[in-house]
Amino acid sequence: MDNLLSTTVATASSTLLGYMYLNARLNLRQDLRWILGRRRIRSAFARAEASEAGISPYNFILSNAASHPSAEAIWSSSSRSSSSSPTTNPAHETYTWEQLLARSNQWAAYFLSRQVRPGDLVAFFMLNSPDFVFAWIGLWAVGAAPAMINYHLSGDALVHCLRISGARLVLMDGDDKALGRMEEVKGQLGPEVEYAKLGEAREVVRAGGMATENPPAELRRKVKGADPMALFYTSGTTGMPKGCPLPMVAAWAHGYGGAVGTNPVQEKGERYYVCMPYYHGTGGINAMAQLLAGNTLCIAPKFSVSNFWPDIVASRATWFVYVGETLRYLLAAPPSPLDRRHSVHSIYGNGLRPDVWDRFKERFGITQIFEFFNSTEGMLSLDNPSKNDFTAHAVGHHGFLQRWKYHNYYIPVAVDTETGEIARDPKTGWAYRMPYEVGGEILVRVPFERTFPGYWKNPEASEKKFVRDVFEKGDCFYRTGDALRRDSEGRWFFLDRLGDTFRWKGENVSTAEVSEVLGKYPGILDANVYGVALPGHDGKAGTAAIYIDPALKDTFDHQDFLRHARTHLPRYAVPLFLRHVEAPSSTHNNKQNKLPLKQEGVHPDKVAPTDKVFWIEKHGKGATYIPFTKEDWQDLHVGKAKL
Repeated sequence: MDNLLSTTVATASSTLLGYMYLNARLNLRQDLRWILGRRRIRSAFARAEASEAGISPYNFILSNAASHPSAEAIWSSSSRSSSSSPTTNPAHETYTWEQLLARSNQWAAYFLSRQVRPGDLVAFFMLNSPDFVFAWIGLWAVGAAPAMINYHLSGDALVHCLRISGARLVLMDGDDKALGRMEEVKGQLGPEVEYAKLGEAREVVRAGGMATENPPAELRRKVKGADPMALFYTSGTTGMPKGCPLPMVAAWAHGYGGAVGTNPVQEKGERYYVCMPYYHGTGGINAMAQLLAGNTLCIAPKFSVSNFWPDIVASRATWFVYVGETLRYLLAAPPSPLDRRHSVHSIYGNGLRPDVWDRFKERFGITQIFEFFNSTEGMLSLDNPSKNDFTAHAVGHHGFLQRWKYHNYYIPVAVDTETGEIARDPKTGWAYRMPYEVGGEILVRVPFERTFPGYWKNPEASEKKFVRDVFEKGDCFYRTGDALRRDSEGRWFFLDRLGDTFRWKGENVSTAEVSEVLGKYPGILDANVYGVALPGHDGKAGTAAIYIDPALKDTFDHQDFLRHARTHLPRYAVPLFLRHVEAPSSTHNNKQNKLPLKQEGVHPDKVAPTDKVFWIEKHGKGATYIPFTKEDWQDLHVGKAKL
């Protein structure tokens, strides 16, 4: 008997150790959780579609408010809006789930009074605040949704985004400059568009006796999975920003994800700090995803290095959202007692560079870095919940099961570096499928488990995202425009963003849009815009190779040119560098040729001697472009220059 027992124990131990080894090597547990979780979400969503309550994400808010009405739903460092809830610090305000529901219902009543109806979009031109969230939920409550307008936009880009949204009501917030940019474009939008300042609307909502009861359920019963939970905007690869509706099914999946293990936050009662702008998916989607899942949202109007850790400590946050540059800024700040005097154990975001990853984790005592890779379109979605060195620096991680599942759905291909088109075999016409270890632009096979909803009111741009007859006649793939590689153990690593768009300060910059603005300045005959890599900086710094009318070259006013750029472009899109060229750079078919300019960058030893490079060394009042020297290049290397 003793021998039998010993044998049984030994066998069980061996089996357990074997499973633990296989799980560690093949990542079986995480793969199963994601695959089965997504399957459960799809099944539950189908049941909800057929139910009387429907699939509106507002239903998750109702459920959370009913299950824990007195728990804290929102903590905010914003002191711009008054609160009826008690707080120990006048700079902070808090709302319970019961209060959140009441405020949201009041905003729903306000929107109904402004003739907002199911299926409508209302433009949000606002900073982060509790009322941003309440108004968003209030729109869901009446079957409508917000169009998220970047409050840094101005001029034609702002008009374009408002027009394609079709919004008849614009809810505005921000400083005098932001409101002034909106004031400047009102005349181009017509009398049918109405405008409401957030502060004035809030007074109507709270002091005007708007009802706190739930709006009639029939207003949201007709909401479909493909309807937008919000309209976000993406620069795309060319032209003006494009609207991309995030479907209701995505919001619903976020709300249900906590129950099936697909929400990054696995434990109940977590506190989630989001200071990234809510008009962007990284900020807005993450903020609402955690509210839908029942966690506490901690709000800041915007990112601030000086306020970040005091906010984190005061809010008792356990998670926060980042973009790569955010962490570099925090790491560059002087050491502080707050570096470790906080409750954050996990952070969630994208764009974290390897040179920042380990240092940030060590200095601030972070247990888990949850890096993800996605786009507004949502077709290529990767996750990497990293707690160890093995998965550090990766943007995603697929175990054996997911590698097998997506082998013929996520496919890297070679791209022609001159044309940007997929490279094809001249004999067969088929694309070159690249080894995962080498990587290339990732194509996503269509149909897929996720569906690209298309750009809002732009079928031509939507169609350009697809490529057909790639590996065989009749096949269809979605072009991500992103180059990645995956190693033999399933770790995904980002290589580059293809096309004309580059990323700077966490923002996508459309070179076509910048080029168009610069080209309107007197004397500019050609403006070739691209991004260049700089030592010690994430993303690509905006650079414009400008060809100036020879008759005006000697009297060119750099300061006025910078004023023009800042007037018509968001701050992050204004080129940091100018390269005066002797002739336009073009290909054989008269298209701008960026490749050699990108390769040379702004390195003084690589730029042609006949060209001159200028940069913005100081960004304050009176700033201008000045000559960029070898000494300046060395300052970039040692981190003395601030861009």
